[in-house]
Amino acid sequence: MNTTTTPTPNGKEGLAHTLRHMVDEADQFLKSAAQSGDEKFDSVRDKFFGQVQQMRAQLDELEDSAIHKARHAARVTDQAVHSHPYSAIGVAAAVGLLIGFLVARR
Repeated sequence: MNTTTTPTPNGKEGLAHTLRHMVDEADQFLKSAAQSGDEKFDSVRDKFFGQVQQMRAQLDELEDSAIHKARHAARVTDQAVHSHPYSAIGVAAAVGLLIGFLVARR
């Protein structure tokens, strides 16, 4: 198994990346263990393989859900900006000033 660590994003994206990496490593382990001839090990491997496939499906659903929510949030934000353009400009200016103030303090 590959035990190298790579930096991952924080939050849900980091969790999804870590889970996907674990599933990929487990899948590689199963493929490398397929050459073993032990019957008991084969039954455990088959059960584990089924669980890995289920985890991969759940991870894909999680990823699809996150993409759907992000697109929905972008649409709602776009509609809000189009409905209230001057308010959006004011909020953007205030955020810009706040960030500028915080950066200038350092």
